[in-house]
Amino acid sequence: MSKLLRKPKREEVSEGITLVHEVSKQNSDLKYVGFRVIDLVKGAKYVESLVKEECCIVALTGRINVTEGETSFKDLGTRDSVFERKPTDSVYVSNDLTFEVEAVTDARIVLCYSPSENQLPTKLIKAEENSIENRGEYSNKRLVHNILPDSDSTANSLLVVEVFTETGNWSSYPPHKHDQDNLPEESFLEESYYHQMDPPQGFVFQRVYTDDRSLDETMNVENGDVVLVPKGYHPVGVPDGYSSYYLNVMAGPERIWKFHNDKDHEWILDRK
Repeated sequence: MSKLLRKPKREEVSEGITLVHEVSKQNSDLKYVGFRVIDLVKGAKYVESLVKEECCIVALTGRINVTEGETSFKDLGTRDSVFERKPTDSVYVSNDLTFEVEAVTDARIVLCYSPSENQLPTKLIKAEENSIENRGEYSNKRLVHNILPDSDSTANSLLVVEVFTETGNWSSYPPHKHDQDNLPEESFLEESYYHQMDPPQGFVFQRVYTDDRSLDETMNVENGDVVLVPKGYHPVGVPDGYSSYYLNVMAGPERIWKFHNDKDHEWILDRK
């Protein structure tokens, strides 16, 4: 199997807490991006002490309470399915802090990590604070919810975004990359994709490739899979009859998203 494609592991780590995915420096080639998906049954409490990492806690589905120190945020979460296509609540917690997530209902949370030395305030990112964009034309249309964009100063490194791509459309397209520390033209950002499909038996294709083809993998990605993008272009194609959701985590040495399109395919942006 591809080193870039991760299938759900579903490991019960304690009563009421199931680890669905875990991506770290120890089990991947990523140095800036860490990622966990955790399922909680109603009443379960997940506690984590961060060291030199910051974390964005995304209430993917269901409702949760989040506590850090004396700060508590109650009844977070807005949806039972990501395909309700509405933003959700998230919480940013900085390095060297401890947080607790309590499930108000059965819930799935996503924990997004990146290295951090500079402690910042814990912050609730309300669903209504997510900026919403419609990107692309023709068969390249997608809906974007910006949770942690590079336009705000909430985090030191993390960038987090949700993307919905409708049936028969392409996403992260034309193919683009951000694997060169060459600002202002291009930034170096690792990336992870957490995928869901509607209906759930669906699949998408994702290709990850570099100009010299030293990395060139095309993956059949199923519901709940994670794809890692350490470098290279990374387009996603959605077959007819299915809709695609993915949550992106990006991080690198500079918290800015400057990408470079594949010149062979950039011409599609100039169609009239």
